[in-house]
This record gives sequence, C-alpha cells and structure tokens, in this order.
Amino acid sequence: QVQLVESGGGLVQAGGSLRLSCVASGRTSSVEGMRWYRQAPGKERQFVAYISRSGDNTDYADSVKGRFTISRDIAKNTAYLQMNSLQPDDTAIYYCNAFGGINYWGRGTQVTVSS
Repeated sequence: QVQLVESGGGLVQAGGSLRLSCVASGRTSSVEGMRWYRQAPGKERQFVAYISRSGDNTDYADSVKGRFTISRDIAKNTAYLQMNSLQPDDTAIYYCNAFGGINYWGRGTQVTVSS
C-alpha cells in the first residue's frame, strides 16, 4: 500500500502562484510515476500533469502548459506542482495520484483562485 498526502492549497488571487506537495509513504518502491489531477465543482476529474519515476519524463494538460511545473524529489518521496499565473478556472480540488500496477490517490487539497 502507498499513502499520499497533499498540501499547499489555499486561496490566491488571479495571477498568483501556489506550490502543491504530495508526500508518499508505505511501499513507495512500487511507484512508477505520479500524476496530479483536479476536479472542479460539477465537473469530472481531469488530468493535470505527469512525472515519471526518474523525473526525466513529464507531460501536461494543454490548459496548464507553460504555467504549471511538476517535479519530484525521490529521496523525500515527494512530488510537487508549481502553479503560476493562476486563473479562476484553475479553482478545483487537486489530487495526487501514484501508480505502479495499482492506482493510489490522496484526499486532495483545495485551490481557490479569486478574480
């Protein structure tokens, strides 16, 4: 089992920045990659960003390319999501996902961007 705990969410004005963290514990050796997803009220959960185990490969949703950066500190078992130029449409609960045969999810952290 892998446990994930997100942090770093909050309320920010449009144009501002936040950095989310996701700390993994448990059988972290089984984790191949990590992703961030988000879910806005009344909408389906959507992919935001991906990073491979080594950190060499990343991918982003078109809506966040150039504004968000995913990174990973393997020694700390932590993934980060640096979010810049935030807009009201970025308001959502952000979830960390780790996968390696099994999908693991955190409970999420709320990000609210005011106009």
